[in-house]
Amino acid sequence: MNQLSLKEQLALATVEQQQEFLNKYSEADLERILNTYEFKARPKQFFPTGDWRIWLLISGRGFGKSFVGSNWVIHKAMTQKYPIALIGSNAADTRDYMVEQGESSIIKQCPKWFIPQYQASKRRLLFPNGVVAILYSAEDPDQLRGFNGNSAWCDELAKYQYPDETWDNLQFALRLGNHPQIVVTTTPRPIKLIKQLWSDSAVIKTIGSTAENRSNLAQSFVEYVYNKYSGTRLGRQELEGEILMDVPGALWSYSNLDQYRVSKAPELKQIVVAIDPAVTAEEDSNETGIVVCGIDENDHGYTLEDCSGIYHPNEWALKAIHLYEKYQANYIIAEVNQGGDLVLNNIRQVAKSLKKPYIPIKGVRATKGKFTRAEPSATLYEQGKIHHVSNFATLEDQLCTWLPGEDSPDRLDALVWAYTHLMIKYQDSTESESPW
Repeated sequence: MNQLSLKEQLALATVEQQQEFLNKYSEADLERILNTYEFKARPKQFFPTGDWRIWLLISGRGFGKSFVGSNWVIHKAMTQKYPIALIGSNAADTRDYMVEQGESSIIKQCPKWFIPQYQASKRRLLFPNGVVAILYSAEDPDQLRGFNGNSAWCDELAKYQYPDETWDNLQFALRLGNHPQIVVTTTPRPIKLIKQLWSDSAVIKTIGSTAENRSNLAQSFVEYVYNKYSGTRLGRQELEGEILMDVPGALWSYSNLDQYRVSKAPELKQIVVAIDPAVTAEEDSNETGIVVCGIDENDHGYTLEDCSGIYHPNEWALKAIHLYEKYQANYIIAEVNQGGDLVLNNIRQVAKSLKKPYIPIKGVRATKGKFTRAEPSATLYEQGKIHHVSNFATLEDQLCTWLPGEDSPDRLDALVWAYTHLMIKYQDSTESESPW
């Protein structure tokens, strides 16, 4: 089966074949044909026919998921009268990637005569024919309780903070028309909801790879990512679109995280903000791990938030102090193996510049290997004594793909320091409270 779009086939044809195609149509017809979705889409990107309810499109990076989702929304806006829900992992992603910024966004993909008006204050797109598409964030699933429509596009479902709650609320909200439909476009992660959809025989499923869209991607990007990740587990997930299950030998598993995941933490007797600082803050630098964790009266741990990222020292200190205040934490815990007193002094000086009152800061220094530090925390997870409050996609990917002997990623390290302080207190690290 030819997996190229008509546009790609025409680009590869001889000059004579191209001219023969062009001569078949008037200038007006050519302009119309060359701008249709059917001309630009590859066969895997064609919308399913029939009375289906859910189309699950799982693919690698750069396959063209947003291109599909945007054009499906445009098609629905043109062919039916009911409201459409646009759901992204957060408000910024919904607005930027789905609605207005990227080349594959709805506004950029609309024909000139059908470009909708984006009403930011109302979180909606108003199409020229009166059809409305309403923007939602998976960070607030309850928003969907007020929606009443016929269609929905869920982008990056596997990375939603509250995937189950968002999905359940959406099912009750699609109650207009004869055949409500949902398009899910996502990179693969083996969370419970994705596995349920994949095993549902009523769900239409499509898997796509990055390579299938290489004609629309920078050649340097294709060469770089395939040279670096081809043949690796991460490459199979992020390039080939495979749903990979638990990694043999890994200390954490997706199935365990899903089994003990909760939507809300109980009252906690102690909360800490744990930091694993990076040495640099360049584009290709390691991240600074910043994770918030707590413990309840039954000595169960709860992972509350992951705010890790590439930050300059002033930025990660500000972030940590903000989280300390947001959660009314008891301590900021910071690894000092690489920065020593500079790490603690950085937090202290930023707090003073903000005229903050005393903040308890504890420096921790590893004296043994990463596996020795990580294994007790992983054991507590396996015993069901640690729970994630919602879904932390990047953190969980690091936990479930790290193998002992490899360099451990920074989010994982920050989380381990948090639970070492809260629940373990074994003697392979040193901990000291910083004077103010």
